[in-house]
Amino acid sequence: MAASETVLRLPLGSLFSSCHLPSFSLNSTPLLSFKPSSSRKRRGLRCTNTLARGDTFQSPDCVFKGKKLQSTRCRCQRNDVEEDIRSNLLPSDGLKSDLDEMPLPVNGNLSSNGSTQSAGTNSIEDEAWDLLRQSIVYYCGSPIGTIAANDPNSTSVLNYDQVFIRDFIPSGIAFLLKGEYDIVRNFILYTLQLQSWEKTMDCHSPGQGLMPASFKVKTVPLDGDDSMTEEVLDPDFGEAAIGRVAPVDSGLWWIILLRAYGKCTGDVSVQERVDVQTGIKMILKLCLADGFDMFPTLLVTDGSCMIDRRMGIHGHPLEIQALFYSALVCAREMLTPEDGSDDLIRALNNRLVALSFHIREYYWLDMKKINEIYRYQTEEYSYDAVNKFNIYPDQIPSWLVDFMPNRGGYLIGNLQPAHMDFRFFSLGNLWSIVSSLATNDQSHAILDFVEAKWAELVADMPFKICYPAMEGEEWRIITGSDPKNTPWSYHNGGSWPTLLWQLTVASIKMGRPEIAEKAVELAERRIAIDKWPEYYDTKRARFIGKQARLYQTWSIAGYLVAKLLLANPSAAKFLTSEEDSDLRNAFSCMISANPRRTRGRKKTQQPFIV
Repeated sequence: MAASETVLRLPLGSLFSSCHLPSFSLNSTPLLSFKPSSSRKRRGLRCTNTLARGDTFQSPDCVFKGKKLQSTRCRCQRNDVEEDIRSNLLPSDGLKSDLDEMPLPVNGNLSSNGSTQSAGTNSIEDEAWDLLRQSIVYYCGSPIGTIAANDPNSTSVLNYDQVFIRDFIPSGIAFLLKGEYDIVRNFILYTLQLQSWEKTMDCHSPGQGLMPASFKVKTVPLDGDDSMTEEVLDPDFGEAAIGRVAPVDSGLWWIILLRAYGKCTGDVSVQERVDVQTGIKMILKLCLADGFDMFPTLLVTDGSCMIDRRMGIHGHPLEIQALFYSALVCAREMLTPEDGSDDLIRALNNRLVALSFHIREYYWLDMKKINEIYRYQTEEYSYDAVNKFNIYPDQIPSWLVDFMPNRGGYLIGNLQPAHMDFRFFSLGNLWSIVSSLATNDQSHAILDFVEAKWAELVADMPFKICYPAMEGEEWRIITGSDPKNTPWSYHNGGSWPTLLWQLTVASIKMGRPEIAEKAVELAERRIAIDKWPEYYDTKRARFIGKQARLYQTWSIAGYLVAKLLLANPSAAKFLTSEEDSDLRNAFSCMISANPRRTRGRKKTQQPFIV
C-alpha cells in the first residue's frame, strides 16, 4: 500500500454479526479496525487508528503527524463515510437524534471546538440535559454510555470517570424517553461483548454470565509503534473495586434495560439476536444454578449492589431479590422459543412462583406482623412451625415499635435463619412495586408507609437509601468503622436524589403520581443550586454529602426521568411489569395449600442447557 493511502477495515465480528459491513478506500484517513483483545492486560474491543509516516490527520481532538503523536486521545473525525458506517453497524431509529446535532465530547469532557452548554438556558431541566450530554462517553465515534460523575473541581477521580452499568440505567431511560435510541442500543451491545471476557482474581474466575460493574474507554499507543493508537474498552468485574466484590446487579439491570429498549422503541430485533439471546441465558444460568440454599432468593455477599460497601446486607438482601424477580419476568418476555430452552423456561417459571411467595409471605412487615413476631415461640422443630426461621422476639428493635404507622407497611431488608433485618431499604421496596413482586395491596401499603413517614424518608431531599442509620457500637461492628458510611451519610441513611425515578415509576404504576410530584418539587428547590450532588447527609438531608461528587450523572438522569414520566405517565409502562394470570394462579395454589416441603423421593430432572 502506498504511503499516502490507508484503508478503513471493518471486519465482520461477533458484535455486529447480523450486519454486512462494506470496505472503503480513503486517502489520509486513519485505519479503523475493531478487534477483541487477546491480552489479559487489555481486555475488550479495540478501535485502532493508523497513519503512515509523514501523513497528517486532523480531528477535533488531536493531530497525528507521521511518527509524532500530539494528543493523548484519538478518535476518528465524524464525516459522511462514518455516518454510512454507523448506519450499517446499527440500524437507524427512524428519528433524528439530538445527539447528531451536538459536538462530540471526549469521553465526558467537552471538545475544544464546541460546547454542549446551551446559551440562555434558565430551567433546571435544560441545565440537566446539558450536563447529561456532557457526560456521554464515545467509543470509535459512537456514544456508548455516560460517566459516573463529571465534577470539574474534583482532584481525585478514582473510578468516577468510568461507565457503570447500574449508574447508566437512569441515563439510558432518559435517552429512550427522549427518543434518542442509539446510545442505549450501543451500550447494550458493547457491554454484552464484555460479558464473555476473561475475568480472574487470584487464579479464580467467576461464572461466564457475570456482567462488569463498569468499563472505561482508554486510548493507548499500540505496542511497539507510537504512530498508531487504539481505543480499548477496559471492563472491571470487581477485580479493581473497593472490597473486590462482583456486581451481582449488573446483569439484572442489563436485562431490565434491554426489555425497556424493546418496549420503548418497538424494535425487538436487538433482543432477538443470537448473541443477545445467548447473553440472557448466560445470566439466567448463573442466577438459577443449583446450590446449597433452601430458599429461592439469591445468596450474595455484602457490597454486591447499589450499596457497594460493608453494610450488613450479606445474605438475601431485598434489593437483589427485587431486581432478580424483575429480570426473570423481563427475560421470560424476551426469550425466543427454541430447542433446548424448555428446561430453562420451566426453571425460570418455577423460580418466579417460589420467589414471589417467599418475599410476599416472609419479608412483609406491618403492625399486625410485628405483633405476630412479638408472640413467636422459638426452637420449633416441625414441618408445620409458625416461626420457620427461628426469629427471636427480642430482635425487634426499639425504634421499630414507635416507627411503624398503623396504616402501611414495607418489605424488610433481609431474611436469614434467626435474623431479620428490619431496616427499610428504598430501592428494594420501590422496585418490588414496579416489578409486581409485591402484591397490589402490599404496593399501596408501601406507598402509604412512605407518605406516613415522609419527614423521615424524604425530609429536605428525597430519598433515604435506607432507614434508620446504624450508630454507635452497631455501626462499628457491622461496617468495620467505615469512615464513609458514618451515621446518616452515604449508604448508612444518606439521601440519594437518583432514587427519584424509581419513586416516580412506582407512584405512577399505582395511580398515585402526586407522591412523586411532591418529591420532585422538593428536590427542585436545591439540587441544581447544590450542583447535583451524589448524596446528602444528616437525618433531614440538610448537608451535601461530605464525600459526595458534584454533577453526579445518575442524580441528573434520575431527575430527568422523573420529570419525563410525570409529563407522560403512560410511558411508565415500558418499565413496569404486571403479574400474569399463570403466576397469580400458581401463587394462590401455594397459599391455599401447605407450602412446606413435600416428603418423598424427588424425580430426577434433566438440567437445562445454555
